[in-house]
Amino acid sequence: MKTLILVRHAKSSWDEPNLADYERKLNNRGLRDAPFMGAKIKEKNVKPDLILSSPAVRAFKTACFFAEALDYPIENIVKKELIYEKGPRDILNMINQQDDNLQTIMLFGHNPDLSTLTHYLCDFTEGNLPTCGTVCIDFNTDSWVNVGDEKGKLRFYESPKKYFS
Repeated sequence: MKTLILVRHAKSSWDEPNLADYERKLNNRGLRDAPFMGAKIKEKNVKPDLILSSPAVRAFKTACFFAEALDYPIENIVKKELIYEKGPRDILNMINQQDDNLQTIMLFGHNPDLSTLTHYLCDFTEGNLPTCGTVCIDFNTDSWVNVGDEKGKLRFYESPKKYFS
């Protein structure tokens, strides 16, 4: 079995209009939600063998908060430009190329790509994946190359909206 955890970055700030999209930081809500959600995911007893992240500041910072909560070394987070630049097909292709010795991969990225990918990979009944929304999908396969050939099984979906109004 292979497990894929997709996480949309936490809420970002628009306070600096001259800042490039790539450089936008987390706002106060994002700084609250990312460590909180990392702790919630730790309660689910999932441990990533690999964390992949968009190199955009807001996504990587979210990945760092989760990594800290999950006792995953921050220096081992792999930044992948294509998670920021490309679309869901390219992201899936990257997932399909991962080492089969890895059982669980966690990926931090952006909408609309992660929502599109989530709907393609499993029966996700929500609309868009909200900021800091996290889905965990299990695939009945021993090889990452097969992920996406058939729908995976949604193990859980978590979102800050479930805990904060």
